[in-house]
Order: sequence, then structure tokens, then C-alpha cells
Amino acid sequence: MASKSSLKRDSRLGGTILERHGGVPLDTPVFELRSILSEKYGEDSKLIYDLADQSGEACSLRYDLTVPFARWLSMRTNVQHIKRYQIAKVYRRDQPAISRGRMREFYQCDFDIAGVYDTMIPDAEILCIIAEVFEAFEIGVVVKINHRKILDGVFEIAGVPADKIRATSSAVDKLDKAPWDEVRKEMLEKGLSEEVADREMLEDLASDPNLAASSALQEGLAEMKLLASYLEAMGVIDQVSFDLSLARGLDYYTGLIYEVVVDDDNASAPTQVVGVGSIAAGGRYDDLVGMYGRRPLPCVGISFGVDRVFTILDARRQKKNDNSDLTGQVQVYIMAFGGKEFDGLLLERMRVARQLWAAGIRAEFAAKVKPKPLQQFNAPEGVPVAVMLGQEELEAGQVRVKQLHVGDKNDKGQLVAREQLVEEVRRVLALVTPPAL
Repeated sequence: MASKSSLKRDSRLGGTILERHGGVPLDTPVFELRSILSEKYGEDSKLIYDLADQSGEACSLRYDLTVPFARWLSMRTNVQHIKRYQIAKVYRRDQPAISRGRMREFYQCDFDIAGVYDTMIPDAEILCIIAEVFEAFEIGVVVKINHRKILDGVFEIAGVPADKIRATSSAVDKLDKAPWDEVRKEMLEKGLSEEVADREMLEDLASDPNLAASSALQEGLAEMKLLASYLEAMGVIDQVSFDLSLARGLDYYTGLIYEVVVDDDNASAPTQVVGVGSIAAGGRYDDLVGMYGRRPLPCVGISFGVDRVFTILDARRQKKNDNSDLTGQVQVYIMAFGGKEFDGLLLERMRVARQLWAAGIRAEFAAKVKPKPLQQFNAPEGVPVAVMLGQEELEAGQVRVKQLHVGDKNDKGQLVAREQLVEEVRRVLALVTPPAL
């Protein structure tokens, strides 16, 4: 689980980006009145941790950071506009899977925009923030989006009764986790007829001429078209994908909904983590604040799964560190080569290592008097730079500096004078070493 210290050190998620967009930090209680949390999460309400009744008000641990924020807004009628972020723990009575970042107690980072704005402008900014956060982490992502009005219109046209729409949405939301047969079975168990369930198949619905009959659906499509123009202007349209199967099971969503999944094919630093699932999700919830007695205040937000993000980053770091027991964080490997009379040049390798160490450069060499060439070439896996010593070069006061694992394999490197060694090594390291995470 991500620690508070690690969250504070990594300002990309909790500080710099979110504050750049005007976010202010806000804290909410770790528990709420049970009535505040009830009937907000659909089927997921069964995952709420209820606290034992001690002859007082019934309370529960917070399931997310969104509902407590809405309750906070309802108590402050003077707040008409706010952008807030919060990094805090939430609690779910779920089956944990630590390797996939799924736990009962875990961190979320929320960013929300509350207030009356022109249509889809805050929604576009939220999606832009998502792109900026994962660009900073060098995690390639796809942001799947859909619209609750489109879903409701589709369900209405398909013949889903009004009182079954939210339950049906919850089933459709599992299309990316289960085959259609299982989703269809769940729909039938929730009271839909076979005919209605079959019409939920996305291929049929996409070509259904009756879609134009739903005003809600047309309104949702118009908002999505407007959103696309904003995302194109912000330069993030390529990271967004319209997905009609995305439903988001939480009952409080009213408009745009989205879910973020890893896309290693477009990542500058692949995650190599399988089964993590969505790493962020959110949407528009215009009616939630009004449920607590205040007039409705439109809101839209995103929840980052901090522990899932850190699961990905930790796996990447582990993979990087596991390349070789010898190298670890080594920057330079010192090699020596010669003919039949070659004595290993151990003393010269030591002198070069001392020169690099004194300059603050992490260097290694084979702890053998006469290392074999193949042993030296195999040793520095993951090390970006090699310094190569040869008898003739040393007699001329020179050494050879070469990039490893990149570029032309026939490249023999650059001959430099011994007094220029540190400067040349630093230059090459600046070219081949990625910035630290």
C-alpha cells in the first residue's frame, strides 16, 4: 500500500498538476452517517463497512471520497464554485488481491469541479487532467468514456423498464470483465425478458433506427460531440475512446462517465503489470449534492486509484532493478581487453573506477585479475555506459567510452583523453539515462 510519505514525495499526483488546474486541498471525515452513504452506490452498497451501533448514530466507513464531498458541499451554501483535490484512504468490504492493487483499505486521489459552468467545459478539463497525470507517470492509458443519457436512452428504446435501468447498467458495466453470455444471464436474473436482454447487444443497438426517438439519447450525443471538440483543442482526443459498454455501476452518475485503463502499446515506459484493471474512474454527478437538502449543485470529478498506480510503478522499478544482481543502479562498467600477453589491467581498472567514483559516478568492474571478454560483455546488463581499456590506448593516455544496449552495435565508442573521461561519461549518461521517476 502506498505510504503517506511516498504520496507526499510524488507531487505529480497530489500537488503540481492538480494545483496547476486550480485545485485546493480538502479533507473529509473517515466515517459518515450511514444514511449519508446508503442508496448511493447501487449493488456496491454491500461493500460498505458498517460500524457497530454503540447506542448512538449509525455510521459507516467512507466507500469513496465523492459522497463525503457532496455532503460537505450541502452544508456550505456559500460555496458556489470550487475545484478541490483530496488524497485519503477509503474502505471496501471486498476480496483483496494485493498483486493487482486491490485491497480493502486503500488510497484514492480525487479531483472535482463543482459549480454551474457552460456544458462540458469542466468535463473536458477533468479528462485533460487525467492525460497530464499519466503522461507524468509515463503510463500509457486509454480513457473509455460514455454518457448516462445515452445509456438511459438505449435502455428505454430497448424496452428496459425505468425501475430496471440502474440494475441493467450495473450488468452492462461488466462487459469488459465477463463474456456476453454471463452478462446476459445476470440481466435475466434481474428481471429482464430474453428479448429485451438480447437487444442490449451493442452491435444491434448501434444500427437500430429507433435510437433517434429518444430525446435523452440525442441530448447525450450532442454533449459528446461538443466534448470531442474541446478535447481536440486540448490535444487529448487521441487518448479517449467511446465505449458504449461502459456503464459505471454507481447510482449517482448523471452525465459523462469515464474509466482509465492501461495501454502499454503506447507507453514510453511499459508497466508489465497484468490484471490491475481500471486505475482511475469518474463522471458527472449533478444531483448528488441536492440529495442532502441543498439546491442541486452540478459536479464532475475523477478518482485515481493511488495504490493501483503505485502497483504499476513499483513493478516497473522492480523490473528495472532486477536486470542484474551486479549492476543495480550502476551507471558505468569498466572493461579491459588485450592479446595473448594481456594481464587484465586490474590496476588500471581500479584507477579509472576511483576517478569515476570521486566524480560521483556509480561504476563497477569485474572483480577478477584477468576477466574474459565474454564475461565482461555479459556482466553489465542494464548499465548504459562502458569505459573500455586497452594497452595501446592507455599508453597513449586514452580510454574508450561507449553506449551500451542502444544505437549501432558496430559503434566502437569514442576515444578520449584520461583527463576528459569524467566529462565524456557525463555527456553520454545525459543522452542515454532516462529521468528518475
